[in-house]
Amino acid sequence: MTMKPLVLDADGTLLRTDMLLEGFWKGLGTDPAATLKTIPLAGDRAALKAEIARIAPLRVDLLPVHEEIASLALEAREAGREVALASASDVSYVQPLADHYGIERVFASQNGVNLKGQAKADALVAAYGEGGFDYAGNDKSDRKIWDRADHAIVVGSAGGGAKGLPSVTQIKGGWSPRAVLKSMRPHQWVKNVLLFLPMIAAHAFFFETFLAVCLGIVSFSAAASCIYIVNDLLDIEADRLHAKKCKRPFAAGTVPIPVGMLTCAALGVIALGVGALLSWQMFGVVAFYMALSLAYSMRLKRLRWIDIAVLASLYTLRVVAGAAASGVDASVFMLIFIFPIFITLGCVKRMTELALAKDDNPLPGRGYARRDMGDLLNMSAIGMVGALVIFFLYSYSDQALGLYPDQWLLWLALVPIAAWLYRMVRLGYMGRMDYDPIVFALSDMRGLGYLLITLSLMFYGAGLWSEWFGRVFG
Repeated sequence: MTMKPLVLDADGTLLRTDMLLEGFWKGLGTDPAATLKTIPLAGDRAALKAEIARIAPLRVDLLPVHEEIASLALEAREAGREVALASASDVSYVQPLADHYGIERVFASQNGVNLKGQAKADALVAAYGEGGFDYAGNDKSDRKIWDRADHAIVVGSAGGGAKGLPSVTQIKGGWSPRAVLKSMRPHQWVKNVLLFLPMIAAHAFFFETFLAVCLGIVSFSAAASCIYIVNDLLDIEADRLHAKKCKRPFAAGTVPIPVGMLTCAALGVIALGVGALLSWQMFGVVAFYMALSLAYSMRLKRLRWIDIAVLASLYTLRVVAGAAASGVDASVFMLIFIFPIFITLGCVKRMTELALAKDDNPLPGRGYARRDMGDLLNMSAIGMVGALVIFFLYSYSDQALGLYPDQWLLWLALVPIAAWLYRMVRLGYMGRMDYDPIVFALSDMRGLGYLLITLSLMFYGAGLWSEWFGRVFG
């Protein structure tokens, strides 16, 4: 058994992530102005890394570790071998990482030297001699180090950089398309059924309208997934402190950050492209939704009460998008009615998070703690009552009187609406639902029953049931 030192690369080898990119995204979330000012330093990698490390210190204890590499390091230490960490990341990141895992020696970028490729190879040969160490890496640039090491440990394919090496231990790495799909949160696309509301409210049940709304849903789903990826990248550290969110692909390190960034860019192009295909109005709504979502991810979600108002606005924009995609006018009454409903659901979302929290500390990345449960409950009740009052007033509008000859059925529909809202508030307060109330609502059988009863009463009041059944059986 060899007693030569085991030298580990950090980014992508010991860690399932890249510390420079982790720091960049953390900096965008905490100090975006200072972080964006580092972009001109891209030509000087060492200076860039040092500045990012200064702006955004990392919790190295939270960074996801490659278990097989960590096991190799532990076995080497138990056998009496020296274990070293050699990384192109800045020393202010690498040294705390080494200290946390009890690694004795560190080689890292510092003093204007970017320790990558040939520079890293020279440093290791100077310390251990030609062929005097084993080296674990994952990148094509590591070939220069493997050529001068005694044994190569290769994580993943290394971009083909390990081909032809005489002594290699291969360790599985990389990522899967399934993990990338998970990072897009496809289960959240169900919320985009809200785009059908203008079509349903206007009774515009035509194939062309339905097809246009479906394309609108494609556009909004791509836009939402694009922003979800941005949100997850900005929130990596906070997600790792969360009981469930720590399993998200970027937090867990199952999808590399560069892959996430490329996926995000592709989704943004699809969202805006399909939106423009439908209409310039739809393009504008999608662009505004993405801009507001980005502002929410970077800053607004950390502001108490403002975050709930923005959440309600983002939900309402889906309804506006449905009108823009289909060409059906969205009633002002409908928009005024749904906004307080979404205020209620925004409060429900925060109450759920607080109810499921492990302690009384403020939620990571949020401005709420358990002491705010009472205020959130009161606000959700105000939103609930406001929505019901607005719906009642709508029943007296010219539009409602034209669409619903049997006005009393609209009043009767208030009962299942109230029952559904009460159920959502109650379950959120008790922490008995999904973290996203809209996703929960579309899978909750009892709640769906209330909503279907509401629609049935409204369709009956509009005479649609008799019209449709008359066509079938007439």
